[in-house]
Amino acid sequence: MVDKVVYTKPPKSPVLAGILSFFFPGTGSLYNREYMKGILYILVFAGLVTLQTQGDAGQPFKGLILGGFYFFQIIDAVLVAKAINQKALTGEAPKNGEDFAVAVKGGSILWGAILIALGAIFLLGNFDIIDYDTIWRFWPVLVIGIGGKIIYDYYRRDK
Repeated sequence: MVDKVVYTKPPKSPVLAGILSFFFPGTGSLYNREYMKGILYILVFAGLVTLQTQGDAGQPFKGLILGGFYFFQIIDAVLVAKAINQKALTGEAPKNGEDFAVAVKGGSILWGAILIALGAIFLLGNFDIIDYDTIWRFWPVLVIGIGGKIIYDYYRRDK
């Protein structure tokens, strides 16, 4: 007599997550039940597409950011679907040791301050109070500030 072998169907299809993300950016994350991430990806993609029509300043840099984000969100949806399947089949955490998103208290407000400042600058640009060309000339200041924060954290940690 032949024994029956029962295979359980994985809860998420990485192929379907990738296809959804390919045709409609952000929907792969929605398929993986990461609703906030999916909505954020949709909004970021829409913003990057809209940014392409805002003058010639920043090209081809803006196009490269759009392309990089597009491929990133496809790869992310596929990897998350694989992690969900692994967790469902084995009951273990994914191989790289990361579990699903858990809120962790951070010790820095740098990223929050940067987002608020960028939002204020872009809002002023939308109301024609400042010019977008002026904003793009000063983007290296952001990189200098982040580098300074990293160096400050390094020396503060040693003490």
